[in-house]
Amino acid sequence: MTLKVSDIGEKELVKYIIANSKKITPDDTAVTPFLDLNLISTCDMLIQSRHFPKNMSYFDMGFKAVTVNVSDLAAMGAEPLGFLLSIAIPKDLEVDSFKQIIDGVFKACDYYSIPLIGGDTNEASEIIISGTALGTCDKPLMKNTYKQGDLVAITGDIGLAALGFELETLDNIYVEKALKPKARIKEGQILKDYGATSATDITDGIASELYEIKKDNFGFMIYEELLDISDEYKNMANGLDLDYLDLILHVGEDFELLFTISKDDLEKLPIDYKVIGEVTDSDVVEITLENGFVDKIKNKGYEHYVSE
Repeated sequence: MTLKVSDIGEKELVKYIIANSKKITPDDTAVTPFLDLNLISTCDMLIQSRHFPKNMSYFDMGFKAVTVNVSDLAAMGAEPLGFLLSIAIPKDLEVDSFKQIIDGVFKACDYYSIPLIGGDTNEASEIIISGTALGTCDKPLMKNTYKQGDLVAITGDIGLAALGFELETLDNIYVEKALKPKARIKEGQILKDYGATSATDITDGIASELYEIKKDNFGFMIYEELLDISDEYKNMANGLDLDYLDLILHVGEDFELLFTISKDDLEKLPIDYKVIGEVTDSDVVEITLENGFVDKIKNKGYEHYVSE
C-alpha cells in the first residue's frame, strides 16, 4: 500500500525535512549567525478554510497572519526586524475585503513594532496568507535547554480560544481570544533576559508543545489544580458536551508562551505568569488531576494532513 501524507501527519513530514538538512534549526524559528547577533526567521501559512473561523473578520485575518509569525519570534526572545507578506486571493473577492485584510496586517505590524518590508500577491480559490517574520537576538531561547527541577510556567490562561471556537455569541473573552489572538513578544524578551531556560509558543495545544520540547530521560508533571480552570469554563464546556481538560490540553491557538525557569529566577520575573508544573526525570508527560490521580497526557494536538 502506498503511504500518504495523511497517514503520518505534519510533524513526521517536518522531521523528514530536518533530517535531510544540516542547516535547519529544529526550533520555533531558524537561527542564523549574523554579525555579532543571530538572525531569527520564521514563516507561517494560513488558509481560509483551515485557519480562519467563519465569524472572523477580514481585518482579524490580516492581524492573525502577523501574530502567528511574531509569536515564533516571541518564543525565541527576539527583537522584531521586519515582516514579509505573501497573499493569494480569489479573483472575485471584493476590493474592500482585500483592503480590510491589509489594514489588519498594518495594524498588527504597528502593534508589534515590526515593519512590513515586502511580499507577493497571487490568485487562489480561497484566501491564503503566508507571512515571514525576521528578528534579531543575542542568545535566543531554545526549546530543550531546560534542567531537571526547573518549573514549567505559562504567560497567561490557556484553553480560552479552544472554547471560543465552539461559541456562537461574540461578546466574551473566549471568542475574543479565538478571533483576536495576540503574540507575547515583550514577554519573550523579558523571559530571555531574566533567565528562562527554554520557551515555545502554544499554538497546537500545550500537550503537543510539551512533547515537542521533551528530551530523552526528561519528563513533565503538570498539575490540574495549578491550571486554575474556572467553574464557568468547566460548566460552559460541559454544556457543549466537551471535555474541559481536552480543550485545555489539546486544542491550542492560545499564543501564550510555555517556558521553563528555575525557582530563584522565576521570583524575579516582572511579568504575570502561572506555574503549572515541573521538569522531572520520569521520561513521561503526566498530569496530576484534582482528585490526586496521576494520568499520562496524550501526545495529541492540532496537526495538518491527518485524516479526520
